[in-house]
Amino acid sequence: MSMTGVSWLSTSHWIILGLLLGFAITHSGLAALRPWAEKKIGARLYRILFALVSIPFATVLIIYFFNHRYDGWQLWQVQQVKGVKTFVWVLSAISFFFLYPATFNLLEIAAIQKPQVHLYETGIIRISRHPQMVGQIIWCIAHTLWIGTTFTLVTSLGLITHHLFAVWHGDRRLQQRYGEAFIAVKQRTSVIPFLAIIDGRQSLKWQEFFRPAYIGVLGFILLLWWGHPWLIQTTARVYW
Repeated sequence: MSMTGVSWLSTSHWIILGLLLGFAITHSGLAALRPWAEKKIGARLYRILFALVSIPFATVLIIYFFNHRYDGWQLWQVQQVKGVKTFVWVLSAISFFFLYPATFNLLEIAAIQKPQVHLYETGIIRISRHPQMVGQIIWCIAHTLWIGTTFTLVTSLGLITHHLFAVWHGDRRLQQRYGEAFIAVKQRTSVIPFLAIIDGRQSLKWQEFFRPAYIGVLGFILLLWWGHPWLIQTTARVYW
């Protein structure tokens, strides 16, 4: 593609930004409405509604990203550089340990148990109070490095912006719910990975990571590694 004018700014760049904005408003909006919604319809039904809205929206985003990841300018091409593929896979694997931390109760996510808002200070929360934000940034760095297009860069910047907002939004909601108890946790933890450990406010307890949920995350990573080519081929059949 010609690198003159704004030829790199294809329609797909605007569409992905629109999808990201829509997802951010929907996802964060529903999270903000949780206290009110749970009083009206109950915690389980709210969780089901949240999933019915968020999962299809996220699926559309993933498919659109896969199908347009090479749109725009090719800013760099390092896929043939020795070691880059391994580096990207390692970063991606690490990102999922942050994106899907074992502090979440899978039975609550599936609404089998009553979903609750927890004030955690164990496991991966000792490393970062907002592990999903950390995982998303790592994932974006890995995939932007590997693909190297303006579309992927724009997508990554949009995702990171949403997760940075979620840091503020999440802390605000927890403080509204827990008050002084959350402020105390906030003082003992950090958003920046390992910062609270480095400055002595927190310490790692490795035994907290030896939980079945982390084995599940590892299994998911291996499954994704095995099924990644199939996933790319399947999404390519969706013509949008």
